[in-house]
Amino acid sequence: MPKSAKISILAVSVVLVMGVFLGVNVHGVHASADAAQQGAYRQINVYGEVLQHIQSDYVVVPNISQVTDGALRGLIESLDADSSYLTPADYKAYKNDKAGKAQVGINVSKRFGYATVVSVVPGSPADKANLTDGDIIEAIGAVDTRDMSLAMIQKLLEGAPGSQLQIAVIRPHKTDPEKMTLNRVVVQEPQVAEALYESSTILYLKPMAIDHEHVQQIEQKLKGMNKAGNKKVLLDLRDVSSGDMDNAVRLANFFIGSGTIATLAGQTFPKQTFSADPMKTLTGSVPMVVLVNRGTSGPAELVAGAILDNKRGDLVGEKTFGEGSLQKTFDLPDGGAVILSIAKYASPSGKKFEDDAVTPGTLVASNTDVQGDDDEDEDVTPTTATATAAKPVLPTKKPVATLDDQLAKALELLKAKNS
Repeated sequence: MPKSAKISILAVSVVLVMGVFLGVNVHGVHASADAAQQGAYRQINVYGEVLQHIQSDYVVVPNISQVTDGALRGLIESLDADSSYLTPADYKAYKNDKAGKAQVGINVSKRFGYATVVSVVPGSPADKANLTDGDIIEAIGAVDTRDMSLAMIQKLLEGAPGSQLQIAVIRPHKTDPEKMTLNRVVVQEPQVAEALYESSTILYLKPMAIDHEHVQQIEQKLKGMNKAGNKKVLLDLRDVSSGDMDNAVRLANFFIGSGTIATLAGQTFPKQTFSADPMKTLTGSVPMVVLVNRGTSGPAELVAGAILDNKRGDLVGEKTFGEGSLQKTFDLPDGGAVILSIAKYASPSGKKFEDDAVTPGTLVASNTDVQGDDDEDEDVTPTTATATAAKPVLPTKKPVATLDDQLAKALELLKAKNS
């Protein structure tokens, strides 16, 4: 095929992708007076000229298909971490993927172009390998994660039970990637952890996911507060990143009796407002504090944002990760696809979680020092001397020492609140 024909085909393919991206067809472009759309399509000519120079003048004859795939992936991923471009081969594998496979217990997103660990499931292979939030997965197998879409990264992390996953991890303050092999297992999220403080007046709850099962567990524990004599709530959402937004709204409604919980809106997506239902509120007035950190993401951020903006309780800890959008898949004529974020969730004050995350009113850096110890297991002891019942089951890896200033500060704030 002549070079000029190849360039024409590539330019047409980019026009089709841009048509999906902007929500208009080619004829609509000529009729539209919108300056932003016209400007975007003028860039198609620039893109075609760049391709022509690459094809004609680059030091070697390039693989134009790879060049175009990279360009399209960069175009889509420049929007946000959750938007992806899938080649025809990727999309076929993506559609054939079956849910319920084994994994290693990592929740990931993309930051700085690479897969980044958002949170780790306690007791999972990733937890036992001492992976933690903020670690960067540079490669899966022999492929850099910057060359993969988030959708494909998440797919490759899964596999058959007992199969092995080879990854290269970049740790903070280390220059060389650490290569490791993890065995995939069927990971079970721990149940909601519960503890009592201040002569049982403070009920501490820690889910590891905001899904139906964990929210149901929290509901039952909140309903039993009066019988147990609990008067205050400490909700620990640190390193909680999995679940779904519907259950996040439901969980927030347990504590908020009126007003807005969150909104969802996009360029062409009609705005939805999720309002509190007084009939579903369980503890609408009891004093509460919510713990968050950089591993708090997505559904957990919705809950934290609702509590903060409604002045329902105090937030303690670190700025959250920043996730919260709704995706839609668009098929492409060549068999590929684009997954686009078509709407973003926002807190009652209008701050989009994906853009702004959630910043607690009381900032306390994490100083929990958890290290591996091959000789013996030790319990995590709460820093406060007022704990009177079961200790919180925090994510642990045979800790040798812990000092949880975030938990201590939360308990201090709660102790000062009037019941």
